[in-house]
Amino acid sequence: MSKEIVMAVQTRLKDLNYYAGAIDGDAGARTEAALTDFKRAQGLTPRPYPCIQTLHLLYDEDAKPRAKPIIVASGEPAWMVEARSVKGLHEANSYGELSAWLRSDGSTLGDPRKLPWCGDFVQTAIALTLPGEAIPANPYLARNWLKFGQETEPRLGAVLVFWRGSRSGISGHVGFYVGEDAETYHVLGGNQSNAVTVTRLSKSRLLGARWPVTDSSTTHSQQLAATGEISTNEA
Repeated sequence: MSKEIVMAVQTRLKDLNYYAGAIDGDAGARTEAALTDFKRAQGLTPRPYPCIQTLHLLYDEDAKPRAKPIIVASGEPAWMVEARSVKGLHEANSYGELSAWLRSDGSTLGDPRKLPWCGDFVQTAIALTLPGEAIPANPYLARNWLKFGQETEPRLGAVLVFWRGSRSGISGHVGFYVGEDAETYHVLGGNQSNAVTVTRLSKSRLLGARWPVTDSSTTHSQQLAATGEISTNEA
């Protein structure tokens, strides 16, 4: 597509709340991710490039807009809404769609089939919804998220950082707080069974909980049923 056509597509995707980037004519990762989201919402095969049918639907008056990911009825903050939008994507079975989303914030660790991508998942959700929030140096290392934002108690939307292997080691895991039971936190994260899932992690593994400094949302902890296996290694 020419730069002018890409700019027109970006403008229309922005009007429909699928695209939040600059209108610059760059058919890069953010534009591809927006097209993928649009096609999924319209019932098309979610591939990151336009076809004639996509372009017709894009300008159809009945095109379905995307709800703005600010706060939903459940009280989830914007980054949780964004993270849930890719729940179920698998690093192998959904490689193209997952990779496009991980690139949509303008940076990525690399191939999720070969590299641990839990930090990449958290970074993408935060960067897409809180563009003014400082991201920790090398966010692909899970424990570096202990330097993110400000300290908080575990609550809906908080970034939870866990040790993996040993508390004194360097390996870790990071994801978003969904809820808890007596023994575990329920975590929405990437690279959990090689996919974006909600998984139970032992409370004894928690290193810290963090919250964005640019967000003043008030959320709370919530008790959930203790169902499902407890993860011991998210690599």
